[in-house]
Amino acid sequence: MPQNRICARNLRTWPLLLPFTAVAIVCGGGGATNAPSSAPGTTTPPTYSQQAADGIKAMQAWYIASSGLYQQPSGWWETANAMTMLANYERVSGDTSYESVLSNTFTAAQITHPNFINNYDDDEGWWALAWIDAYDLTRNQAYLNMAETIFADIANEWDTSTCGGGVWWEKPSSGVAEYKNAIANELFLSVAAALANRTSGTSSAAYLAWAQKEWVWFKASGMINSQNLINDGLTVVNASNPSVCTNNGKTTWTYNQGVILGGLVELYKADQDATLLPQAEEIANAAISDLTSNGILTEPGSLTKSGVEGDEVQFKGVFQRNLMALYAALPSTGTQAAQYKSFADANADSIWKSDQGSGYDFGFLWQGPFDSADAVRQSAALDAIVAAATMQ
Repeated sequence: MPQNRICARNLRTWPLLLPFTAVAIVCGGGGATNAPSSAPGTTTPPTYSQQAADGIKAMQAWYIASSGLYQQPSGWWETANAMTMLANYERVSGDTSYESVLSNTFTAAQITHPNFINNYDDDEGWWALAWIDAYDLTRNQAYLNMAETIFADIANEWDTSTCGGGVWWEKPSSGVAEYKNAIANELFLSVAAALANRTSGTSSAAYLAWAQKEWVWFKASGMINSQNLINDGLTVVNASNPSVCTNNGKTTWTYNQGVILGGLVELYKADQDATLLPQAEEIANAAISDLTSNGILTEPGSLTKSGVEGDEVQFKGVFQRNLMALYAALPSTGTQAAQYKSFADANADSIWKSDQGSGYDFGFLWQGPFDSADAVRQSAALDAIVAAATMQ
């Protein structure tokens, strides 16, 4: 997509709101790395890194520099996922054009929620992981410090009176606190283990203890079903004894199969527990077997809906991103790694060939046809393309 087209779209969207320097951030960096690599629909596709570069330029047309977020329907936690994707793209491509976007969001988004803290533990977990990835990319200590601040807030939510442990989806301080679910606890595990691997001494030991505690509870909770897929959360068996819970049998969303992979990889790096990577492989393999259509990752129920909006638009990208982390932890010459690479390639190829609209916009149905474009669909698809680029 030509640079002037992106900037023009932004100027039409935010007249009088953004100074010239803010528009520069929205448009992203220039140079050869960001030049369009090929026209959509050409016979020979560009490399995955080039595809990602084109797609990210298109995504930045929805970026609002003044808030550090993306236009609706993208929300608070979706922007955290977009920041993670940008950091991963820069790492694999060597393109540093979007470090200014990370820095801008780090400052501007806190106007809404200081320290990236709100009433939802899963939202906070996404932001903590985003700043850990930004730290890995830039070595800016402020990013890692922020992740530690966010983690401390989530850790305050650990509760044993309901379901015997775990953190809440929505905090008790919000007046709700009625749900122990998979995603909030998977994120808590991932952040704890990641911090254990990026700190030292007593701090590292404390984070590792939290990660191990979370995993012991999570594995015993029943959320991993007999098919090695993770259901959405838990339900209290008897209201008079809320410490006893059971798998609620709700949807096995793709992102629940994904985040646990990254968490187990980080925990394995921290404590070398030989059971962790095989457990991650079982979950990944179950998802690839049961949550696909003709080899392409598919959100449960999405093919029977007339249209898909809301949170689930983001989910598949999260799975691909974490499959990428599992791939990196396995022997590169092994059969399992080869299968994951083949799966990543198939999904990225399908997005490029079958789920692309005009101007490098990507939709929700990766097997096609293209439905519509927004920042959430774009960042999820880009997660898949970046994953394929990383596995080359």
